[in-house]
Amino acid sequence: MRNNTLGSLIWLRLIRFTNQSNQMSNDFLKRFDLTTAQFDVLVQIQLYEPLTQSELAEKVTVTQGGISRMLARLEKEGYITRKQDWKTKTIRLTKKAELVLKEAMPAQLEFQSSFFDDVLTEEEKKTLYTLMTRVHKYSQKRELPSE
Repeated sequence: MRNNTLGSLIWLRLIRFTNQSNQMSNDFLKRFDLTTAQFDVLVQIQLYEPLTQSELAEKVTVTQGGISRMLARLEKEGYITRKQDWKTKTIRLTKKAELVLKEAMPAQLEFQSSFFDDVLTEEEKKTLYTLMTRVHKYSQKRELPSE
């Protein structure tokens, strides 16, 4: 670890925090019978419905194969419907999903916000948000180095 740059140490800390936060969210969301990934998918559908599976896959951190399996499971559990319109299959939430999200959304947002609200000042949170936004935007337009 002695040769790590500050940038690599920040990256490692972000990875560790993300993994820990996801594990804790999975435990927290069990009371709503959801995983963190399922919660994310349902929220994205709620925000952008109707949308296609491809559109959804671009918005979440699940692979195309993973999204297919997850959607099949969410449909079987009564959270979503998929409707074929000619060549396009659109995804919508059911009433069951809307009711679960109505309860789970504020609880999950409060839980996740507490990681920051409990230890950072308002100014620190604004600074962190600004810095993470800048790094994220840069990463979106960055190309992989050639070999």
